[in-house]
Amino acid sequence: MTTEKLIQVKDLQKHFKGGEIKALDGVTTDIHRGEVVVVIGPSGSGKSTFLRCLNLLELPTGGTITFEGTDITDPHCNINLHRQKMGMVFQHFNLFPHMTLLKNMTIAPVKLLKKSQADAEKKAMELLERVGLADRAGAYHSPLSGGQKQRLAIVRALCMEPDVMLFDEPTSALDPEMVGEVLDVMKQLARDGMTMVVVTHEMGFAREVGDRVLFMADGKLIEEGSPYKLFTNPQSPRLQDFLGKVL
Repeated sequence: MTTEKLIQVKDLQKHFKGGEIKALDGVTTDIHRGEVVVVIGPSGSGKSTFLRCLNLLELPTGGTITFEGTDITDPHCNINLHRQKMGMVFQHFNLFPHMTLLKNMTIAPVKLLKKSQADAEKKAMELLERVGLADRAGAYHSPLSGGQKQRLAIVRALCMEPDVMLFDEPTSALDPEMVGEVLDVMKQLARDGMTMVVVTHEMGFAREVGDRVLFMADGKLIEEGSPYKLFTNPQSPRLQDFLGKVL
């Protein structure tokens, strides 16, 4: 991890129903290059909204998000250009069912990064090898398990060579026995120095892999710090209550 601020979030707000619902209510934090930031909190706390605002899948009501020195909340910003540098993995896999796995992996690098098909396939095969799925490159995704599909979703994002990976509860739709194989891939990414922001209910992952943990509740960033600090000595009553229920 470096001291370079890859993403700077200032007073981020997201309101619904004319301000009745404050999904995000003034969140301010920085994400440094090479850092693994894990976002935890109860359901409805604003975790996923925060993550989706980072690449403007949700348009903030107020505040600013600066990514690699550019204010991406500026209406004149070409957000599609910046999204190419932000990999996103959702709860569900969102693979194209009519394409082979290899085609799923290479379509965006060829169309958006203007890579040659050969170069895109070479990179995809290297990544598929890393997650143990190179032998399935020519298959279609329907016969695969949920864990395999989610590993493929991670590979597809990595094929774009992003500067940061955003994970929105990537294991919540999986059967329990498949969770470990996806978390193992994410742990390897962390060891390789990938900047990651991970919304998750997996407290073990937060403790083991996170450089910093953000605890959110009611649209606010209540507490943040190292996993050791947050899990062993939580300061706010809200975090104490939350950890008492999930640990």
